[in-house]
Amino acid sequence: MAIKPMLHPRNQHREGYDFERLIARSPELEAFTTRNPRGRMTIDFSDVDAVRMLNQALLLTHYDIEFWEIPATYLCPPIPGRVDYIHYLADLLAESNGRKIPHGPDIKALDIGTGASLVYPLIGQHEYGWDFTGVDIDPVSIKSARQICKRNGLNIRLRRQNNPEDIFKGVIEPDDIFHVTLCNPPFHASLEQANKGTRRKWRNLDKGHSKKLNFGGQNAELWCPGGEIGFIARMIEQSLDFADQCLWFTSLVSKKDNLRPLSRLLRNAKVAEFKVVEMGQGQKTSRFVAWTYYPEPQRSL
Repeated sequence: MAIKPMLHPRNQHREGYDFERLIARSPELEAFTTRNPRGRMTIDFSDVDAVRMLNQALLLTHYDIEFWEIPATYLCPPIPGRVDYIHYLADLLAESNGRKIPHGPDIKALDIGTGASLVYPLIGQHEYGWDFTGVDIDPVSIKSARQICKRNGLNIRLRRQNNPEDIFKGVIEPDDIFHVTLCNPPFHASLEQANKGTRRKWRNLDKGHSKKLNFGGQNAELWCPGGEIGFIARMIEQSLDFADQCLWFTSLVSKKDNLRPLSRLLRNAKVAEFKVVEMGQGQKTSRFVAWTYYPEPQRSL
């Protein structure tokens, strides 16, 4: 297997998918495998069931998640990219920890829009032992996440956000202190735009026209008024009210063109520091923006 040098050095998926190992732990995956033109084992990534089975096998094999099921039409996240975000967050926190990667439940992380899959807390707890709180506006996602926690014997706090206009208010309690927040925001501004993105992805997969995505996704997961930039702008504005309760606020930014206006907003917000962290993932580059209200001498973990 060829190493993918763009993935984070600690990412367990740098060498691609070891299907023999995955099938050994999850024999059901074998029925979904095929051979690519080079003779290497793979799956049909346009097949919803195949992608879900691959995720189950990855989470079991690499992260000891015995049970992982999500509602049929909900977002099925690509695991390697999600793993990268967690590792780069660990590097970010290490900057305030004498360059030492922080481990253990003393590190508190808040996952905004944790989703039905609960994927970030699952990975973050396994890799670093951090204490996670996951929040979501969708009751079905919260129910699914609770089921995953219960079936795996995991202690992850889950909170429902009842107001679609609020991001932190109502889910950060007065006594909460977080070292980092993370978020994969909805990136489309409308249902129409989301549907166009779906059709474009299917054309790229040579599957013609379809309303289905291989990774799925509910409306709340894929779009919101103002799209990605609108959501992160609200996050920046509202983070000021919780400036002393979180060391680093962060969010993925899927569209590079959004970095300039978001940087302008952060400068105007008068944060102590903000940065853009680039993440190479396979054939594409992802990134997240991070900001803090703490001056550097006060950032010790």
